[in-house]
Amino acid sequence: MNERQYDRRRFLHGGAAGLGALGLLALPGVRSAARAAGPLFDPVGPIVPIRALPDRLFRITVCLRPFRAVGPRIETEQVGRKLIVHNYGHGGSGWSLSWGSAAVAVRKAFEAGGTGDIAVIGAGALGLTAALTAQRAGARSVTIYARERFPDVRSARATGTWSPDSRVALTDQVGPEFAAAWEQMTRQSFATYQSYLGMPGNPVEWTDRYSLSQDPPMPAGGAAHGQSAMAGFIDLGDRVRDLTPRAQELAPGQHPFPVPFARRNSSLTFNVSTLSHLLTEDFLAAGGRIEHAEFHEPADLGRLKQKTIINCTGYGARALWKDESIVPVRGQIAWLIPQEGVNYGLSYKHLSVLARRDGIVVQDLGADDRFGYNDANETVDRAAAEASVAVLAEIFAGAAAPGAAPVPALQG
Repeated sequence: MNERQYDRRRFLHGGAAGLGALGLLALPGVRSAARAAGPLFDPVGPIVPIRALPDRLFRITVCLRPFRAVGPRIETEQVGRKLIVHNYGHGGSGWSLSWGSAAVAVRKAFEAGGTGDIAVIGAGALGLTAALTAQRAGARSVTIYARERFPDVRSARATGTWSPDSRVALTDQVGPEFAAAWEQMTRQSFATYQSYLGMPGNPVEWTDRYSLSQDPPMPAGGAAHGQSAMAGFIDLGDRVRDLTPRAQELAPGQHPFPVPFARRNSSLTFNVSTLSHLLTEDFLAAGGRIEHAEFHEPADLGRLKQKTIINCTGYGARALWKDESIVPVRGQIAWLIPQEGVNYGLSYKHLSVLARRDGIVVQDLGADDRFGYNDANETVDRAAAEASVAVLAEIFAGAAAPGAAPVPALQG
């Protein structure tokens, strides 16, 4: 297993809440070994194994992430008498960068005199946060126009992890100012999401993540960054390393998984169902309106009464604005029924798993970081979903009820 498989882009840059006190069932043979391995500041206790069974799949979704080699498009354009402020093309970082990019887009709108009536096109993560940001900045009225709303928008099919530089740009395509602008958006988003912690329904919460490996970890700053460089995607995580805890290496016996090595970290999880409902309710409660509308070309925006329009159409901007710079990055998620006490994430082989309140997200990340790149197929692949669940089942093959003979654990 190489470092990319072990680290998997630092398991999507972090990551599900402490397992120790929540264990109902321990993997066999680890409690005594953990004690013998020496104390940890925050020891890992027994965990609740995930029921990785195909009949627990309650849905399968496919999302096309709107990737642009030069990064998100946040700029103005005049279309007839309308000022368009574009805010799209965030790749796999839509939720994570949403508040920060909204602040930039709204500022551009206000600088152009759009402090009165503002229209927002799109009701996904970028659209809702832009609309709320405009309201909070003092816009007289804000209306969202969209063909789809949650749960039908692509943002509803996101993984739900804090990943501000996930497929956000190519290293050799961005300008010299990109890194600083990205960092500002990242910090703004991170700060805003803190206000949603501890709210009813846990729209945002800190959770622990575990990267599992048969091999010992490689030195920090080694192959993980090299793999990203080979794929070409920019890796800016070091600029905001202070936002999340450092990863902790767990030796054999210090963790309850049937593999020798694990790495633990903590990061933000977005429970997208709750979060999207909360953002929608906040927008409507502040006097916002959402109207159904379809736009097939920029000239269609001429029928709107608002002169200032923030365009948050995501992957839809490729067709609406004929923007061929948008490249689809396909991702499929197999959703397992939520389980009481299962609130952690896993990275194993090419698999990413994140237990959320609205389901356990199981995603095959493929053999390399280009998996799904330039693939616009949104057809669900049931066989692939079941195969990813089977890989997850390997992790818990050694789990057994007390007194029962354990199932053989992971092999090689």
